[in-house]
Amino acid sequence: MIQGISVHISIHRQARNGRTRPGHGPAAARPPRVGPGRAGRWLAGLMLACVAGLGPWAAAQAERIKDLASFTGVRENPLIGYGLVVGLDGSGDQVRQTPFTQQSLTNMLSQLGVTVPQGTNMQVKNVAAVMVTTRLPAFAQPGQSLDVVVSSMGNAKSLRGGTLLMTPLKGANGQVYALAQGNLLVGGAGASQGGASVQVNQLNGGIIPDGAIVERGVPTTYAQNGVVRLELNTSDFAVAQNVVAALNRRFGGQTATALNGRTIELRAPMDPKGQLAFLSQVENLQVSLPPARARVVINARTGSVVMNRTVMIDEAAIAYGNLSVTISPQQQVSQPTTPFGGGQTVVTNNTQIEMRTDNGSLKRVNTSANLADVVRALNALGATPQDLLSILQNLKSAGALRADLDVI
Repeated sequence: MIQGISVHISIHRQARNGRTRPGHGPAAARPPRVGPGRAGRWLAGLMLACVAGLGPWAAAQAERIKDLASFTGVRENPLIGYGLVVGLDGSGDQVRQTPFTQQSLTNMLSQLGVTVPQGTNMQVKNVAAVMVTTRLPAFAQPGQSLDVVVSSMGNAKSLRGGTLLMTPLKGANGQVYALAQGNLLVGGAGASQGGASVQVNQLNGGIIPDGAIVERGVPTTYAQNGVVRLELNTSDFAVAQNVVAALNRRFGGQTATALNGRTIELRAPMDPKGQLAFLSQVENLQVSLPPARARVVINARTGSVVMNRTVMIDEAAIAYGNLSVTISPQQQVSQPTTPFGGGQTVVTNNTQIEMRTDNGSLKRVNTSANLADVVRALNALGATPQDLLSILQNLKSAGALRADLDVI
């Protein structure tokens, strides 16, 4: 079944003196009550989740600098490696379809002193080729343990119960920085028998807690001649200005200077011990934040909608209706009517196509100045979550949605 939606929007704007037209006052604009349907419950839950998530913001609009920014040079480095997982219960790669698994197994055995005759076709089902990834944190020292993620790259059915053999993990420069090995922890489960199967979560990937040991650290430089740079997580001139003002009030003078909307330059003590204490105080300093940029994020695959507290909707009129197209293919058997007439029995395809449209009425949406009013106005429409995706997109096109619309 193929579904679509048609939305028509017209905007009614108030006069500059704040008066409304007769018949369009607050009493007349009160939206009709919607019964407790699926859409009502969904949007009500969205409103409760948003209000609950905004509790700390409403109480005190302040955040620590460590939650807003990071120091330049203090970063993680991704590592990657290729290895083999053994000990699988017949759920490994099929070596005929994944020749790299057999080649890797042969190379590994030769390094261990086992010679496999050339041309041998090994029929093993308990080995799988995998990719191993992790992140090397800043200031990591040799001997430190890291968690690793193991993912199948062949046609293995499951990595459950497997053991990762020693795998070197390399950085972007090709140098080895860690070694990974250990038993996999797979969160999924599954079983199959006689053509029927059941599976919960993912079976072709898992993690090894503390499965890698750092062999080489990466030099980390964050201060040059007493100058440290602070990088905001997102570019925002207002946030950068507030951070600079808070730092200068706390430490005095011209301690902080904003270079742009993302980078702030700090003058730290030259003494390494003094720098450590200074940066610790900088990270824990509270900064008042301006209202965030209004944004609505739509996930078209799951039908979920998330909006922040600064989203606003102008007064508009909306009419929407569902268009449903149902295609039903059927097979019919046609037999000859005359016995011994030389006819044949054939199978013919008969496809029926049905199209239905729902009558949509024009509904009014009042101007909403806060998140609770936005959710209440959308809830009054009685639209399903999937319909709401198209309604928000059309509101944005008509200029009635005061927010950035991101579709992921």
